[in-house]
This record gives sequence, C-alpha cells and structure tokens, in this order.
Amino acid sequence: MKVQIDIKDHFDETVITIQAKEWTEELAALVKKIQSPTAKRLVGMEEDRSVLLELGDIDYVFAENRKVFASMNRKNIELKMKLYEIEELLAPHQFMRFSKSVIGNLDKIERFELSFNGNLCVYFKSGSKEYVSRPYVSQMKKRVILGGGGKDGE
Repeated sequence: MKVQIDIKDHFDETVITIQAKEWTEELAALVKKIQSPTAKRLVGMEEDRSVLLELGDIDYVFAENRKVFASMNRKNIELKMKLYEIEELLAPHQFMRFSKSVIGNLDKIERFELSFNGNLCVYFKSGSKEYVSRPYVSQMKKRVILGGGGKDGE
C-alpha cells in the first residue's frame, strides 16, 4: 500500500482519497479507523470524585457485578459507561476484546502463556494478569504475534 500526502495552502479542508482495484476488509477497517473519533482519556470514579484516566495507563477494562472498572497498576477504578461503549472508544487504540467481560491494552502486555484449556493467560507489565478466552485467541495471535491489524481485521 502506498501513501501520498499533498499539503498546500489552497486546500480548505482535509480530503482523503483511496484508490484500489477492489473493496477489501482492510479498506473497510481503514475507513472505519479514519472516521471514528479517538478518545484520549476516560473518566473514572474514585471514592466520590471524578478522575481522568490516560488510555496508555490502563492495563485492561473489565465488567464485574454489573459495574465496569479500569485496572491500572493493580488498582481498579470504576467507569460509568457500559463495556461495549468503552470498546467502541478504545477500538482505534491498541485495545482488543479478551473475553465477554474484558478488554485489554495490547501495549501493556509483558508476556502470555497458553493454558491447557486453549485460553491464553496474559501477564501485564504491572504484574496483573487476565485471560483471553478461546474465541479471541486467534485474533490475539494476529494482532500481537503476527503484527496484524486491529479490531475485526483492521
């Protein structure tokens, strides 16, 4: 894939043109990534106050007992959003679904081990760990091991 950028003073707005022989999943993912808003921070609740969380500091986000938490350095901070809403916000970043209840930050992974049941045990740089359930293992391999695209083949 070639990228050409033409910067001139007379352009009023940014226009992106894609030229391809045929429509592919890679193009669909690229267009989705370009069009999606990118969050820089999430708002969490710590005791009775709101705190801003940098996405790069989050190891993983998980749902437990009808609440959603961000885990950062073994500390859990409650988020006032649904897990699927957070997944959409984090999709353009290095986050992916690990299981029905966990979304992990790929940049914070230190190592992982294959479990006997086909799941992956992921160890984060902070020392915490989480599991990638079997349906998500192949996507994890594409994104982490093989350096493939993002969510849904991006």
